Parts: sequence; C-alpha cells; structure tokens
Amino acid sequence: MIQPRSWLPTPLLSILLLIVWLLMVRSVAFGHILLGGTLAVAIPLATHRFWDTQPHVKKPALLLRFALRVLGDIVIANLQVAWLIINPWRRMRPHFIEYPLMLENRFTITLLANTISLTPGTVSANLRLDGKSLLIHALDVEDDDALIETIRERYERPLKEIYE
Repeated sequence: MIQPRSWLPTPLLSILLLIVWLLMVRSVAFGHILLGGTLAVAIPLATHRFWDTQPHVKKPALLLRFALRVLGDIVIANLQVAWLIINPWRRMRPHFIEYPLMLENRFTITLLANTISLTPGTVSANLRLDGKSLLIHALDVEDDDALIETIRERYERPLKEIYE
C-alpha cells in the first residue's frame, strides 16, 4: 500500500494550491477541479526535495501568543509610522543596526527577519554569510541597544522557545 506521505508530502500546501487554482480560473467545473487537483499533487511532489525540513513546534500555545503579539505590534507600528509621517516638526532618526543573533536554525532566522520586516518602521536588510547577525534598518531609532533588546525579548526569545 502507498503511504499518504509519499504521494502527498504537504497536504495543506496541496489544498491551498487547489483553492488558488480554482480562484484563478473562477470556475468549479469538473475539468478545472481535476486539473487543479493534479497540479496540487504534482507540484509538491516535484519540489519537496528542495525544501528545508520544517522544525517541530515545541510549544504551540506560545506560537499562538507570538502570532497575536506580532499582529498587535503591526497595528501599533502602523500608527507610530503614520504619526511620524503626519507630524512635520518631528525629525526621524533612521539608522542601520547590526543585530547579533541567538538563533541558529535557518527557518527560525527567516521567521525573525520576516517578523521584523512585517512591522512597519523596520526592515531586515541583510543576513551575514556566517549567520551570526542581521542588518536591520529602522525608521526612527532613539537607542540602538533598546531596539536590540526589544527585538530580542519580543521576537527572538519566543521563536527560540517555540522552535529550537
């Protein structure tokens, strides 16, 4: 008997691909479902060997809390950036910061870099080749060390607990 994992390495991705296909063609005709289903199975099968292995989530409740924190931070950062833009007498202090990483796994480093870039006002600009630090551009920096500590406590430590 064929194991489901061997012909369907990522079932959620396959379902997502099928849904996206049906939305793109704007039809649920049998032919489109058949073609979309075929592609939804074939694409992950053809590409799964190129993917990094996903680390195991050690603390799912902490992951949920982390996601809610990031969403809240995105809302607050949007308001802060809007205030910086509409406030003409306030001078912004843009700055690049070299952020030393505690994380070692490429997946969690990518999650951290994406989290930083998702919050308005900060962008992950570069990861050093040795993977030991991340170059971050911030729109308004008062204190480099305070920003580093905020990122470490709000994002990096929880990611380390969740995945590493």
